[in-house]
Amino acid sequence: MRKPFATLGVATLLLVALPVQADQALATKHNCMGCHAIDKPLIGPSYKKVAAKYKGQKGADALLVGKVLKGSSGTWNKPDVLNPGTMPPAVGLSEDDARKLVAWVLSQ
Repeated sequence: MRKPFATLGVATLLLVALPVQADQALATKHNCMGCHAIDKPLIGPSYKKVAAKYKGQKGADALLVGKVLKGSSGTWNKPDVLNPGTMPPAVGLSEDDARKLVAWVLSQ
């Protein structure tokens, strides 16, 4: 006898995992992963560190979308960042995709 809920569980798992993979793919496509990693600092802070810094802050998503689209400097001049500097604006990234990326980063 088939277990319909077992199949539903696998389908649900796939649907939950796909947006995370898609947003990481988007970050890779737009060269974000060249300076940021999920769990360790590279040129910029890790995405986990960004998520922790902005956790619970009202308007953090809009602030970060602006930083992604326009570029940013001076936010992460901390000893744990290997090469603090400026983040250039994301060229060719739509505002909608920037929102998706920020939501993904804040979910880390």
